[in-house]
Amino acid sequence: MGLGSTTKKIQSIADTAEQMYQRMNELRIQVENTQDTVQTTGEKVQRLEAEIIEQRAIIEAIAEELDVDLESVTAEAHILEAEAEAEKADSDNTDTESSIDNAEESNNPTE
Repeated sequence: MGLGSTTKKIQSIADTAEQMYQRMNELRIQVENTQDTVQTTGEKVQRLEAEIIEQRAIIEAIAEELDVDLESVTAEAHILEAEAEAEKADSDNTDTESSIDNAEESNNPTE
């Protein structure tokens, strides 16, 4: 009797070990795929950065040719972007406050 239960325990351990081995292989493949993706993404980012530098140089040359103050144009764009973000934040806060007010009104009906 003792030998049969030992055999079952050993088989259970072997099954668990096989499952762990399969899972470990799956994880290894996932890690390799992730590393490949990270490397590919890094290469793409480097290419895009180089293209942006080239485009910036072209834009600066065109702006200089047309006597456009690139710094003031850039500053104006940043100001407009900040104002748009501030308006959106104010709108989001107003919506949230309205929702809170509506919830409070429904929880505290007036007599």
